[in-house]
Amino acid sequence: MSAGTMLSRAFSRIGYHVLTTNEYPSLIRGGHNLITTRISSKYFESLNKDLHILVALNKETVNLHKSELTEGSVVLYDPKDYEWKTEEFSVPVVLMGVPLTELVTQFKGPPVMRNTVALGATIAVLGAPLETLSEVIHDQFKDKKQAIIDGNIAIAKAGYDYIIEHYKDKTSMHLAPSAKREPHLVLYASEAVGLGALKAGLKFAAIYPMTPINALIAFLADHAEKMNIVYKQPEDEISGINMAIGASMAGVRSMVATSGGGFALMVEGVALSGMLEVPIVIDLGMRVGPATGMPTWTEQGELQMVIHAGHGEFPRIVLAPSDGAEAYSMTIEAFQLADYYQVPVFLLTDKYMNESQWCAPLSLFKKDVAINRGKVADESKLPADGSFKRYSVTEDGISPRSFPGMKNGVYFANAYEHNEQGYVSDDPTNRTVMAGKRLKKLETMKKDMRGPSVYGDRNADITFVSWGSSRGPVIDAIEILKNKGIPSRLVHFTWMYPFPAELTQTLLGNSKRIIDVEQNATGQLAALIREHTGIEIKEKILKFDGRPFYPEDIAEKVRNI
Repeated sequence: MSAGTMLSRAFSRIGYHVLTTNEYPSLIRGGHNLITTRISSKYFESLNKDLHILVALNKETVNLHKSELTEGSVVLYDPKDYEWKTEEFSVPVVLMGVPLTELVTQFKGPPVMRNTVALGATIAVLGAPLETLSEVIHDQFKDKKQAIIDGNIAIAKAGYDYIIEHYKDKTSMHLAPSAKREPHLVLYASEAVGLGALKAGLKFAAIYPMTPINALIAFLADHAEKMNIVYKQPEDEISGINMAIGASMAGVRSMVATSGGGFALMVEGVALSGMLEVPIVIDLGMRVGPATGMPTWTEQGELQMVIHAGHGEFPRIVLAPSDGAEAYSMTIEAFQLADYYQVPVFLLTDKYMNESQWCAPLSLFKKDVAINRGKVADESKLPADGSFKRYSVTEDGISPRSFPGMKNGVYFANAYEHNEQGYVSDDPTNRTVMAGKRLKKLETMKKDMRGPSVYGDRNADITFVSWGSSRGPVIDAIEILKNKGIPSRLVHFTWMYPFPAELTQTLLGNSKRIIDVEQNATGQLAALIREHTGIEIKEKILKFDGRPFYPEDIAEKVRNI
């Protein structure tokens, strides 16, 4: 992962667009794992199936992935592991044996530094300057001693020089010149969520470790002291959400993060936040289920779960970002909406998105954010007789909040149905009024509700629908189809609930052919569309093998249909 990060950062710094993702088994002892990086002088949305360079640190890697190679692909390997021959491949490939272990030994480095040799060699194969990688290595190890930095750079140079000396005329993998562009960050989507949370004024996070949101934990823990926030690792997810609810009631912006299994434990707490009308942001990083499922693989299986999670009826908002940039901006939006409407707001992310490294323009992260805490009681106007109505009935369903320390702002709060002051009440008339008051927010939310975005040929006969991280592969598939003379468009959803029914009806009502693309087995978005609009989508491209979509597969399935 470290090597993949350095490769991505090196090419991003000189103006290329990059996207890096990983695969690894759920095994403490390790096992086969890999990093896949796509680098281009042009903008793209997703990984594709082309494999141009295979860097193999053992024989198993070549055996597992040589079927993915195409004519002219480069295989960079260590002859000490195995001396490959061209006749062992089904297509003509370029074999580049680089003595990774031998070069590391020459510089008295540990075996793990074979990665660094391979990095230098890869830079040479792609025709990029070694200086760029050297700068990234310096930044990667800036907290280490200068000798460690110099050692890594020297070992990377050894791999670079070996390619130049032995294979200078054996490859045409040199990239086209990059375009001039503003500086970009390369970051995991989970890190983008953390940046967005800090930008939005986060002060408390209680998160129990669970793949695939652990990068968020590392980010918050690393920056907690500097950013003056509290990151708490609770004993379990139940404690986590209750801590976050308490922090929110105390007056600070708070969040939790988990995956489907951890969220199952949080559900009672979600209902508690609904009754107390407490703002809270919940980042749910989806992975393969049910139960433990495939913990290190990706899926979009929890859409319907979060819409209906919690006993009883209460409002919530569900957002689904599509990449690293949206993970940042929608996290800010989530905190603003949670405070304004005093409801739980979900961020539906997934393993593919959270643990991939995305390019995002630096200017995005420099924009100012005006914090809106919503209806906060004016302390100077609170009733002196202790009759503050925390849950006062209002036209929009949103009541003013008070925080501890506000004189005359005391109210009673627990899990029971209550009256306007918060005192327990099982009176039937009061119950009807209070439940109606909370649910009134669903209507109020329409003013902030965002409809789906449209990409591609707006007049095309073929319309894809998707949500979350499936957007990128579909957009790239649209381009493939366009080049084959098949126009299409995408109606993509990021605001999932309350569902934008009227806007969806407008966009899909007259569509000739609709194809649902989702990473689950049941077509959860298609079911949501039918529930709220009556539009039944019969054609579906569903994938639930734990791997993300490839645009070529989507385009091919459309052509076959």
